Amino acid sequence: MLKHIRPAIAALLLMSLITGILYPLTVTAVAQLVFADQANGSLVRDASGQIRGSTLLAQPFDGPQWFQPRPSAADYATVASGASNLAPSNPQLLEQVRANTSRWNASRWNATPDQPVPMELVTTSGSGLDPNLTLAAARYQLPRVAAARGLASAQLEQLIQANLEAPLVGPAVVNVLALNLAMAENRWPERDE
Repeated sequence: MLKHIRPAIAALLLMSLITGILYPLTVTAVAQLVFADQANGSLVRDASGQIRGSTLLAQPFDGPQWFQPRPSAADYATVASGASNLAPSNPQLLEQVRANTSRWNASRWNATPDQPVPMELVTTSGSGLDPNLTLAAARYQLPRVAAARGLASAQLEQLIQANLEAPLVGPAVVNVLALNLAMAENRWPERDE
């Protein structure tokens, strides 16, 4: 009987070594060599080197002087991230959209009352932590941020354009954290003269 168990134990140990140690170490080494930034969380650092967040995760910003990300079903907590799972026919989803729209329309958040609020500013993303906004959603907030900061809208438009990213698929997007960090650090694009 030991003659039959010994090969099984040897195979178990060999496969444990390959799949439990060698393969993970190889994948980690390749990731660190080829994709170090992504493998380490795509962290965003300010001018002093302090970590301010990740380009992959949305975070809230307080005050009208900042661009705001999409709403989060999990209040921007990464542990409980996820969609609200409310179907389009669910009255609770309609109530959430109405509440978010009212928040934008009834407060000083909305500096452009003649424009409808972009859908992505009143609905959560699939992950609840989408860090990007479309150009339309960023531009919708532009008058409010410009007024709160005492800046010309054209200057903020240039900053939005400088932080515009074109993914392989889908519309161009602006990372809200990168945009707000550029404003906080006064990294304005060079003006064309």
